Amino acid sequence: YIDTLLIPFVPIHFSDDQTFIKNAFEREILTILLHQLEKELSGRTLLLPEYNYLHEAKKEDEIERIKTWISQFQKQPFEHIFYFTYDVTWKKYEQSLEGALIWLPSQPEKDLHSEEIASYINHQIKQVSELIRTFWTS
Repeated sequence: YIDTLLIPFVPIHFSDDQTFIKNAFEREILTILLHQLEKELSGRTLLLPEYNYLHEAKKEDEIERIKTWISQFQKQPFEHIFYFTYDVTWKKYEQSLEGALIWLPSQPEKDLHSEEIASYINHQIKQVSELIRTFWTS
């Protein structure tokens, strides 16, 4: 039975080309990682669409939006909610979120099909799936 939500947080950042490229790369990696994680934890997880927000927006306002969004999903018996992001600024607001925030360290932009990126993704999937399983057993 599905009792766990996986929610990617994806910032929209138009300040400069380099930041835009970095965010696009992180979005691609996060998408790959979460799709593979959902397969790894098949039967218990539901991957939700990306939660997009303006990077410059006040996190307090975004938290209220997220709470409204999550309340719709909590009508179902979801016991565990995990938010995934490369945006470290969310760590400051983690206690305000219902569920667990998983901040992932950023990777330098490389070919998405490189062995290094594949290794990074596999390593993250192993670590995150172990973490989620600890929530299931507690």
